[in-house]
Amino acid sequence: MKKVFLYDTTLRDGNQDRQVSLSLADKLQIAKQLDAFGIDYIEGGWPNPGNPLDEEFFREVKKLNLKHAKIAAFGSTRRPNILPENDTLLKTLVASKAPVKTIFGKSWDLHVTDVIRTTLEENLDMIESSVAYLNEHSEEVIYDAEHFFDGFKANPEYALETLKAAELGGASFLVLCDTNGGTMPWEIASIMEEVSKKVSTPIGIHTHNDSGLAVANSLMAVRGGATMVQGVINGFGERCGNANLTTIAADLHFKMNAKMTVSKKMAKLRALSLGIDQVVNLGSDVRAPYVGEAAFAHKGGAHIDGVMKVSRSFEHIDPHSVGNNRVFVTSDQAGGSLVVEKLQAIKPGIDKRDPIVTGLLSTIKEKENAGWHFDSAEASFKMLVFRKLGMFEEPFQVLNYRLIEDKNTQGVSVSQASVKLQIGREISHQVSEGDGPVNALDAALRKALLPYFPVMAKVRLDDFKVRVLGSSVGSDAMVRVWTTFGDDKEQWNVAGVSSNIIEASWLALIDGLCYKILKDQKKFALLLKKASMVAEDKSVSKQAEKKVSRRAMMREAKDLSRPLRRRKKSKK
Repeated sequence: MKKVFLYDTTLRDGNQDRQVSLSLADKLQIAKQLDAFGIDYIEGGWPNPGNPLDEEFFREVKKLNLKHAKIAAFGSTRRPNILPENDTLLKTLVASKAPVKTIFGKSWDLHVTDVIRTTLEENLDMIESSVAYLNEHSEEVIYDAEHFFDGFKANPEYALETLKAAELGGASFLVLCDTNGGTMPWEIASIMEEVSKKVSTPIGIHTHNDSGLAVANSLMAVRGGATMVQGVINGFGERCGNANLTTIAADLHFKMNAKMTVSKKMAKLRALSLGIDQVVNLGSDVRAPYVGEAAFAHKGGAHIDGVMKVSRSFEHIDPHSVGNNRVFVTSDQAGGSLVVEKLQAIKPGIDKRDPIVTGLLSTIKEKENAGWHFDSAEASFKMLVFRKLGMFEEPFQVLNYRLIEDKNTQGVSVSQASVKLQIGREISHQVSEGDGPVNALDAALRKALLPYFPVMAKVRLDDFKVRVLGSSVGSDAMVRVWTTFGDDKEQWNVAGVSSNIIEASWLALIDGLCYKILKDQKKFALLLKKASMVAEDKSVSKQAEKKVSRRAMMREAKDLSRPLRRRKKSKK
């Protein structure tokens, strides 16, 4: 089987979902996650004068320095009776400077005559001339044959002519679209066979899920020779959604042995799925194939017995191969191995039977039952572990914080926050105003910490989202705040949960800034590395290992977690 390229359209087609509305920050975050996973093409949106957000995306995405993915700008063929170089939308595509341009054109004669109302011959010229024009300004041009399968069923000769027109224009891929989502898998197979006989350009597939067959139809197309699959992570999209690229990637890898760049990152599949859900601010599907929380959950009876004896007797793949975990619903040890894996990076050599693991599991379960979600808030998980292991002493104590909401004479709401901290033996009391309560709290907290921890000047609050977790009384519901912090090197996610939205926000702010303080303590990181080296060196005797005592590590860790000002005084 030839290599299969994955083309993600979460930022454009996925954004047409009625529950999704992506900001510029959301789009950039998603692009980074997709690139890190190994997605080959990322469709950024449709840049045009009426869509300034997407125009800005194509300017900003260049600054991300993506490692692998190619960025594609989306648009349509030229309008009837206009030269390509004079068409406003095509010129905007060129102005985006995206290396890849993807344009759609009409394949169904009904759309040509009754929707855009032009001649069949003019439509063919619109396709060929538009592709040829964009080829002069692009690394690749991908042609999406809109409504291709419906068009083929209505008039196969003309539908094929539209593909030949794009081929003559120099398209890199001809993507067959099941735009209405009504085609059956056997129809996909037979039409793919006919298309393969008539064109030599690589073929792609783009399906919608209106009949619940988007994934099956995509796989059928690959089986028939398609080497590009377009879809959306987690299957968001207009109406019933797009083909779920998460499931497709796993099926191609595990069931069809397809060659893909993402094959090397399949163990990160669940993390990608959860990460995208978090950014779009939607709850994850617990029953999602491969990545859902229940995908490898077993509840009682023969299933648990069988899995414990021979896991493959009741599981089609190893859950860890996609970053998921086997869960025994009736077992107190559910999730234990996954926690141990995460702990290995912090405390190498830790055993699942260690009382620390048991305690952490209990705490994690309590918190997740309360609404925490550590899979998409890794920094919160690490802070919890560091605290439970006694490897991080709080750098400051919160004495109190206060918020005042006021509306001035112009009717403008103003938030004012005061924060009082004890840092070492000193008190830092600061007041700040903000556009809202969280902005004011964030500003006051940083202001109080900055004299003692200069690294605070480098920290950004890149994203902030609130999700109501459900309650019989809406205003009394638990809420989860999810935030993304960043600096000039990385980003990290933290969460806060409470029935009080301000408290949930405050918990997230505290963890986000404490995580930066922890990360900035380079000596502390070296200490952990030293512990790791000891655990990994099998030649070290047990007596030598004992010399690296936990008590000594604790003393050093506590010293390193003290505020900068206090440490400077001690040197004097």
